[in-house]
Amino acid sequence: MKPRLQPLDLLRGIVMVVMALDHVRDFFHDGSQLFSPEDLTRTTPLLFFTRWITHFCAPVFVFLSGAGAYLSSRRGKSPAGLSRFLWTRGLWLLFVEMVIVAAAINFQWPFQLILWQVIWVFGWSMIALSVLIHVPWKPLLAGSLAVICLHNTLDGVKPEAFGSLAWLWQILHVPFGVFTLPGGIPAMILYPLIPWVAVMSAGFVFGRVYDLEPDRRRRALWLLGGVLTLTFVVLRFTNWYGDPSPWATQSSPVMTLLSFLRATKYPPSLLYLLMTLGPAILVLAALDRTEVSDANPFLAFGRVPMFYYLLHFNLIHALMAVLAWFRYGRMDFAFQLPKAVNPAAAGYPPDYGYSLAVTYLIWIGVVAALYPLCRWFVEVKRRNRSPWLSYF
Repeated sequence: MKPRLQPLDLLRGIVMVVMALDHVRDFFHDGSQLFSPEDLTRTTPLLFFTRWITHFCAPVFVFLSGAGAYLSSRRGKSPAGLSRFLWTRGLWLLFVEMVIVAAAINFQWPFQLILWQVIWVFGWSMIALSVLIHVPWKPLLAGSLAVICLHNTLDGVKPEAFGSLAWLWQILHVPFGVFTLPGGIPAMILYPLIPWVAVMSAGFVFGRVYDLEPDRRRRALWLLGGVLTLTFVVLRFTNWYGDPSPWATQSSPVMTLLSFLRATKYPPSLLYLLMTLGPAILVLAALDRTEVSDANPFLAFGRVPMFYYLLHFNLIHALMAVLAWFRYGRMDFAFQLPKAVNPAAAGYPPDYGYSLAVTYLIWIGVVAALYPLCRWFVEVKRRNRSPWLSYF
């Protein structure tokens, strides 16, 4: 049985910390209540990069989950056992997204809106991977790369082209579609399944890199990360293919750089995935020789990512309500989706929000508060090998 690999847990922990910054910004930052941080007509470089750095989170997390599934098979889990774990965990994650995460974001019942976002796409990707792990690795890699590289050719295909099946195309490739669930609760798709399923299956094949002898593995990581990053730069510079939003010269070199980096996330374009996964693999190469203490915060967060994820949303939303009480003497408006997510949210004070500096301080405080809880849960999992704990 092979041990867990620290570099994967470390990188996962790093992206979990960065992810919290994005969600703190959604709940607290004043400008984010009014406009997108990627709106080049209103943003600032610091606000743009506060959002941009968090783009690494979802692709890295999905990709590493695929790699982690492969490494589970190398630690002694049979194909049948791995398949069973993947589809049952996938179903669990769908429940988590539509009930537990929805409750943390809405803070009300019935829910104002259920967002089908990263945990939703995780669930379906794991269900798909439970079947795809039985495909030989070379055809699986070819199919995964084909979906990732070619799905942007479908950008112009509208749901209306499918008639009564328009809803299915929205689930697969068109973001922001809204569905009415039983009970009249609306749900919005933020993460269509294409190409996320292929990102996870590509990560599963990528896990084979960790079968290599250490020196060969590091060379492979540096080479792969470098090639992906360079491919992003070249393709983006040409504006030829890979993203529905071309970059353009702006009023200053800095704003032009922001335009260059503003790749499309919903759904993730080829260039978006190259821009995020290439540097992430370079970080894995740099971390490959790293040995850190079990007390390292990033390692703790990376070993219990679902526990962290569920805690951080609840903590952020509760903190928003508490600070609203101290600042405005009321917190009624906090019991709904944040205005940055739902611009139609009612009852917000006209001056609601905090500066970017305060937002960063709140983020640091949230992460610091989560550390002892996650460290405790790591120890719980270490002492107790109950299968249900693996779902966190």
